[in-house]
Amino acid sequence: MARKVVITGLGATTPIGGDVPTMWKNALKGVSGAHTLEDEWVAKYDLPVHFAARCSTPALEVLSRVEAKRMDPSTQFGVIAAREAWADSGITEIDHDRLAVAFATGIGGVWTLLDAWDTLREKGPRRVLPMTVPMLMPNGVAAAVSLDLGARAGAHTPVSACASGTEAMHLGLDLIRSGKADVVVCGGAEAAIHPMPLAAFSSMQALSRRNDDPEHASRPYDRDRDGFVMGEGAGALVLEAEEHAIARGARIYAELAGTSVTADAYHITAPDPEGLGATRALKAAMFDGRIQAEDVVHVNAHATSTPVGDKPEYTALRAALGTHVDNVAVSATKSQMGHLLGASGAVEAVLTVLAVYERQAPLTINLENQDPEIPLDVVTSARTLPAGDIVALSNSFGFGGHNAVIAIRNV
Repeated sequence: MARKVVITGLGATTPIGGDVPTMWKNALKGVSGAHTLEDEWVAKYDLPVHFAARCSTPALEVLSRVEAKRMDPSTQFGVIAAREAWADSGITEIDHDRLAVAFATGIGGVWTLLDAWDTLREKGPRRVLPMTVPMLMPNGVAAAVSLDLGARAGAHTPVSACASGTEAMHLGLDLIRSGKADVVVCGGAEAAIHPMPLAAFSSMQALSRRNDDPEHASRPYDRDRDGFVMGEGAGALVLEAEEHAIARGARIYAELAGTSVTADAYHITAPDPEGLGATRALKAAMFDGRIQAEDVVHVNAHATSTPVGDKPEYTALRAALGTHVDNVAVSATKSQMGHLLGASGAVEAVLTVLAVYERQAPLTINLENQDPEIPLDVVTSARTLPAGDIVALSNSFGFGGHNAVIAIRNV
């Protein structure tokens, strides 16, 4: 029988809270992290979108100045979240050869890359910093977390666009089940609130243009949704073999019961309109965790607030859960913190674990006129989850047709 994998530590730094307790409190209150950008480059480049959801806690409140200087902002966020998760796990003694890292990103060190390009053009090659490559490489965050914790059982970096953070959980589960590690620090980090990504996503018509009302711009499932809000941050979770956690007397939040990844093979940016790949991912995660549709009480939906993205997810949920989907409490937390791209799945995994552990579903805000073609039971006010044995799902879908789903079960 496969080893059971449990979650013993949580960490996050997000636009609605620089740590897990603050983020969770605000997620239950329905706080928006989106604000107008005051950076001079917004006007300099005449960007069509003037707002985003930035992390609420400066990195220098957690990292030393020397540490921060040697890390891209995405890596800073990842290390901050991983340190919180590690401290939360209470692990004090560990066989470092049995400790692994699976930390994802969707874009990687975009700030470092583009700043270095500016330096090269304006000041010449001798002024490009020697730390540029380790700061910009996508695996930089996994490497930094591995170095920080002394993890020697592997440091992995799934890169699957906006499914990356959830795919890291999938990899972490496999590492423990297969016996390659006893503990895996999983997560995702992203810091792409930069003029080039904002311009590029705007050019794709993917971002909301509600410059006059940023706090209400992200509105998943709303009839008037017009795109997502760019966010940034990181989430981290400590996965542990159940017997390892019990042996040290750990506090266990929940079980990571099942995971899955699939691909649409349909289009580079658009989801399959029938949600076929997402349906297969949902069913596969449930099969992996021996979960029946009736076990599922909560879903943290991918729900980015794009006109083309929200409906296929609904179609997939109905195909996977049948009529039981009408009884499932659905939260679309990107309405609060924006879309953290490669970090979104990890942060939403933290929220899903807490929803199961605390029996509370986080809120969806800005849903004023629900799209009649998406008749889900969306959580817009305080909602207690049922007593007894329950399961929650968290979905992540990314450009390239990537689909990843995790299933969280109470313990």
